[in-house]
Order: sequence, then structure tokens, then C-alpha cells
Amino acid sequence: MSIYDYSVPMAKDAGELNLADYEGKVILIVNTATGCGFTPHYKDLEELYEKYHEKGLEIVDIPCNQFAGQTPGTDDEIHEFCTLKYKTQFPQMKKSNVNGENALPLYDYLKTQKGFEGFGGGPVAIAMKAMLKKQDKDYKNNPDIKWNFTKFVVDREGNVVARIEPTAGMKEVEKCVAALI
Repeated sequence: MSIYDYSVPMAKDAGELNLADYEGKVILIVNTATGCGFTPHYKDLEELYEKYHEKGLEIVDIPCNQFAGQTPGTDDEIHEFCTLKYKTQFPQMKKSNVNGENALPLYDYLKTQKGFEGFGGGPVAIAMKAMLKKQDKDYKNNPDIKWNFTKFVVDREGNVVARIEPTAGMKEVEKCVAALI
């Protein structure tokens, strides 16, 4: 199977987003949250979208409430928050799971393509490691999504080329996207 065989439910009962519609484009897939310390990534995501959308970037925003309940609202409330606070223009999907038996099949696929490789260094990374170690001593050895704002970058041929953890700066995300545009 390829990335183009998957679809995700869109918010506001707008049907399904078929990733085959994005064939030939660079795709950034991100699980998001409205009440997380990483929520300001929305600002950077919107700036990235505005800068590269015309050149072929698509962002797939998948709200998820699996991490400390940091996305408690309805799809409508999440959409309103993002558009009012961060003026997001990229499409938003229905709130969904990214881990476990109810995970979107897309995320099962993404995790087989790019597993967890660590949080890097710095104070935020150290804090994430400490928190996760309390929850799952073996967290380093499974491909599960660890937290909100984990980003997957897909090239124009449909290859998952990067998994970027939320502890990485958005400049790293932009560098990866720009190299594919």
C-alpha cells in the first residue's frame, strides 16, 4: 500500500479527504491539540502553508485527544479556535486517534514507515523523556506517536521521508519541506 491508498474523515461532516488527491504534492501530516504547550505550532504551520502552498505543500491537520486530554472540544470548537486564534486556512480533519485499536489506518501506516527515533536534546526534550518514561518504560522501542504535534513529511512521490517530533523546532520542519518543494 502507499500513502495514496488512505483517506481521513474531514471535520464538519465534509466527507473524506483522499490522500490520492494530493499525489504529486508535498504533504505534512500532523496530529494537533488546542490546549498543549506545542499549540503555538499552529502559527508556524499556517506561515508554512502560506509560504509553500502555491508551490505544492498540503497540510493535513488531525486533531487528537489522546495525550493528556488536550483537545477536549468538538470538531466545530476546534475549528473555531484554530481559525480565530491562528487564522488557519489548511483543511482540518475530524478529531481522531493516532494510537491504539481505534487509530486511523493512516497512522498505522505512517508508523510503519517512520518509527520513533528520539526527541533530540534540550530542556523540552528532557522533560518529554522524563514524562514518557513514567508512562511507558519502553516508549523508545515502539513506533507509537508520543505526543501532540508529531509531524510526518511526505514527498511528491508519496514516500514518508521524515518523522519530526514536537520537540524539534519548526525551522527543522520548514527545512525539510523546502528541500522537497
